[in-house]
Amino acid sequence: MAQFFLRRSLGAALLAFTISLVGAGCTSTPQATEPSATTAESPAASESATLTPVKFTLSWMLQGLDAGLTQALAKGYFKEAGLDVTIERGFGSADSISKVAAGQYDIGEGDIYAMMEFNEKNPDNQLVAVAIKFNKSPLAIVSLAETGITDPKGLEGKTLAAPAGDGARRLFPVFASVTGIDPNKVTWTNVDPKLRETLLSKGEFDGISCFSTSCIPPLGKMGHPPDKLNVFYYNNFGLELYGNALIVRRAFLEEKPEVVRGFVQAYLRGLKETIQNPDAAFATVAQYAEGGVFDEALERQRLQLALDTLMVSPEVQANGVGGVDTVRLEKTIAQVVEGFGLTKTPTAAEVFNDSMLPPKEERLLN
Repeated sequence: MAQFFLRRSLGAALLAFTISLVGAGCTSTPQATEPSATTAESPAASESATLTPVKFTLSWMLQGLDAGLTQALAKGYFKEAGLDVTIERGFGSADSISKVAAGQYDIGEGDIYAMMEFNEKNPDNQLVAVAIKFNKSPLAIVSLAETGITDPKGLEGKTLAAPAGDGARRLFPVFASVTGIDPNKVTWTNVDPKLRETLLSKGEFDGISCFSTSCIPPLGKMGHPPDKLNVFYYNNFGLELYGNALIVRRAFLEEKPEVVRGFVQAYLRGLKETIQNPDAAFATVAQYAEGGVFDEALERQRLQLALDTLMVSPEVQANGVGGVDTVRLEKTIAQVVEGFGLTKTPTAAEVFNDSMLPPKEERLLN
């Protein structure tokens, strides 16, 4: 997997980026360089020195569905909030969550339910979500239509493939408990994430678990468009799960609330504009991909899939981007506690802190 590093110095006058995206789902290797100062201290360097550095990790590589983030970067919203943001790729929610907890990053993107499990195992190093990226979860089980698996119960007796740390695989017991699947009748095989879609396409497994935005676009390129797939979104079968969120250490939030608030405000501003004008926001992703390998068609499809199934919902239309419905969150917390076998049920406030969100009127789509 290519190393991913993206540094965005928001006070710099000029930026040059190179991203190399390879493989299914596109592995990214962005780099940023800044012009050298010709004097003891250039105005750009002086301005940058006044900004607060913030390290942020994605849950995976930079993709089209991160247009909200790149929109905020390109438009200077983080700079306006007084922040000098450094962004690096992630290697899955579990990885990003553990690295935020270890202090390697100030803020990260990850699954709030995996965060709950982490918090139970690490009571002295608690994490909390402060904004929602996906109002609905992308977790899904995907099979080729030709397999004839038309409902979740049809997964019994079948072999599914996924990486060991895959979010959908981790939460499969919750999905199974709600849909009545006997999990003991489902066989799981560990596979490399880069091979998951290819192996399904070749018929070596009956299905895969994945983020829909990660597996559906590349499967389409392999000759299996969405209408030739059976996709069981967890949210369509009794789980009203939220998707990825911005996550911070509770201690960091208490120590630097203005930093977190500024980041959340800038991020949600970019996310809102992405929903309102996807083409313009997507262009900010493409502008960082100057290596000539960026698959614009695939990444545009990935963003559109996220917009259609994850980002926009009646809840978002009514309440704006970034927040949660407490009743819904409490219901999903209870489901995940049972599915993961957790010993304690956290409150909604322990999982999600809404005090960093901008006012509702600023988050409405209008």
